[in-house]
Amino acid sequence: MVALAQLWIPIVVSAVLVFVVSCLVHMVIKWHAVDYKPVPNEDDVREVLRKNRLAPGSYFFPYCKNMKDMASPEMVKKHVEGPVGYVVVRPNGAPNMGKYLGAWFLYCVLVSFCLAYLAAHTIAKGTAYLEVFRVVGTAGFLVYGVSQLLDAIWKSQRMSATIKYIADGLMYALVTAGVFGWLWPR
Repeated sequence: MVALAQLWIPIVVSAVLVFVVSCLVHMVIKWHAVDYKPVPNEDDVREVLRKNRLAPGSYFFPYCKNMKDMASPEMVKKHVEGPVGYVVVRPNGAPNMGKYLGAWFLYCVLVSFCLAYLAAHTIAKGTAYLEVFRVVGTAGFLVYGVSQLLDAIWKSQRMSATIKYIADGLMYALVTAGVFGWLWPR
């Protein structure tokens, strides 16, 4: 067994590299730029939402308080007529990218910490690079990649966007696995 304290360098290095790779994907390559479409008549839609003073949060429409009401004729009619949607409302003002990027980096550290915990309890000191890479990479892909399927399932995200997010997750997992394999205690 490896002490978790011995893995602080791979935790930090992998989090930093995942952060850098994600910045390259989103700010340089920009392959997610086409994943979102504008709302037709955006100003009209924004005005309706503004008039209703929606607080920041997640909203679903048509809204149903419980599942048994989903079969009611009124609810069925609303779903058939459409639109059916999911809206996330953020606080007013310019997006605070520092806050979002900081939270993303902390998430990367948390993921790397959890992967280190798993690896420390399943991989022996001195294990070969490829074995460390395989274990950390598989677990990392579950977190960064496979988890992206949830938005396709529950939020109707287009599969083309989901596949790109899964590919991002694969890159993040490979980077993390490579760092852990490279810096694994010998």
